[in-house]
Amino acid sequence: MEAYKQEFIEFMIDCNVLKFGDFVTKSGRKTPFFVNTGFYRTGTQLRRLGEYYARAIMDKFGMDFDVLFGPAYKGIPLAVAASMAISELYGKDIRYCANRKEVKDHGDKGILLGSPLADGDRVVIIEDVTTAGTSILETLPILRAQGQVNPVGLVVSVDRMERGQGTRSALREIEENFGLSTTAIVTMAEVVEHLYNREYKGRVVIDNALKEAIDAYYCQYGAE
Repeated sequence: MEAYKQEFIEFMIDCNVLKFGDFVTKSGRKTPFFVNTGFYRTGTQLRRLGEYYARAIMDKFGMDFDVLFGPAYKGIPLAVAASMAISELYGKDIRYCANRKEVKDHGDKGILLGSPLADGDRVVIIEDVTTAGTSILETLPILRAQGQVNPVGLVVSVDRMERGQGTRSALREIEENFGLSTTAIVTMAEVVEHLYNREYKGRVVIDNALKEAIDAYYCQYGAE
């Protein structure tokens, strides 16, 4: 596992973004782990988060795209932070764009903020976590309504590696249904690999009992 992935896993714990316990996902699944990117709350945290996204984007897509699109609302700071990090790390001036939940009818009119989208733009979508893949169904029509843009990929922070609408993972379904390449900074398999029976800051984050609960969750909801 790359060093930046290990650092990112520990960074999520430090920011209280990655939690273990008893939770219910947006799709209604009871889960022993939860990822909430709303807990990235400081400038330093967002700067580092942007760097981890930038590295994952570089690994998967290179810099052969034009726009980083962040769906409202959580995707907006992600797109801003990652585009700044791409500039700093790789010297590439990628435009960022996001949508509003409500169309603005005065001033900077329309549904978009940031860079306008133009015909031929190659767009990478940036999100926090995709569990069942439902958010992409809202995002793609927004992009395609702007003209002949080319959505090429999706990057998320954590691949939960569980079933989407069928038996395959949400990210795999997105690839198959919409022709997008997908990637994540880390997968839950990498999280477990890095933390299981390993002490971090004086405690074992994933002990045997928690590992059993995670395994049981994947027996029920794990993707093929």
